[in-house]
Amino acid sequence: MKTLVIIPTYNEKENILDIIDAVMARPFRPDLLIIDDGSPDGTADLVKSKMEIYPDRLHIQERKGKLGLGTAYIHGFNWGLKKDYEAFFEMDADFSHNPESLDDLLAAIQEGNDLAIGSRYVTGVNVVNWPMSRVLMSYYASKYVQFVTGMPIKDATAGFKCYRRQVLESIQIDQVRFVGYAFQIEMKFRTWKKNFKIKEVPIIFTDRSKGTSKMSSKIFKEAFFGVVSLRLRSIFGTLFNKK
Repeated sequence: MKTLVIIPTYNEKENILDIIDAVMARPFRPDLLIIDDGSPDGTADLVKSKMEIYPDRLHIQERKGKLGLGTAYIHGFNWGLKKDYEAFFEMDADFSHNPESLDDLLAAIQEGNDLAIGSRYVTGVNVVNWPMSRVLMSYYASKYVQFVTGMPIKDATAGFKCYRRQVLESIQIDQVRFVGYAFQIEMKFRTWKKNFKIKEVPIIFTDRSKGTSKMSSKIFKEAFFGVVSLRLRSIFGTLFNKK
């Protein structure tokens, strides 16, 4: 199965070289696409310095300005869909997502699932180095999403995932409206509404030790109110455009 790992970056010079090596070391030999939003710290140049080491497997797409997590992934999905990849991973550059868990997500896809979610909450609360206030906010945010949308997913805001190609071809990704945590929720919601098979795979999430978090109150507010919007669009039949 030909696989593509997509990692959006903005000012990740402390992590990018190590995460590239860690992803490339996985035994199933994924390709890696970095989507860099004009990082002023030179992240893109560091990626390019690795491209001779991993010819034909490491790729970069550079965008001008900080355009948001969701649009970065959509850009990466569309780039990969033009090629012959069968499975698409989302992951962060900061090692909060353990590259070794890529193997487990791929195994879930190979078992016949259409979306594999690296879940912090499917077997309790598996989060390291977060203050309790952030753990509680994240945990109850997922409970809120479950309640409003009806999705049977315990980690609704998870950003460590693997999609089968057919999902991305079916859920109208260019119509996804949100950019932050709400993007992650909307992608899962669209997948669920199309009746694809979803599996949550337990992971241990470790907060970044290098670099700066991109979390903001704007991103949180988008997720909080975006969930209601998703449910209403689903109820009124406007979630998917008619073709």
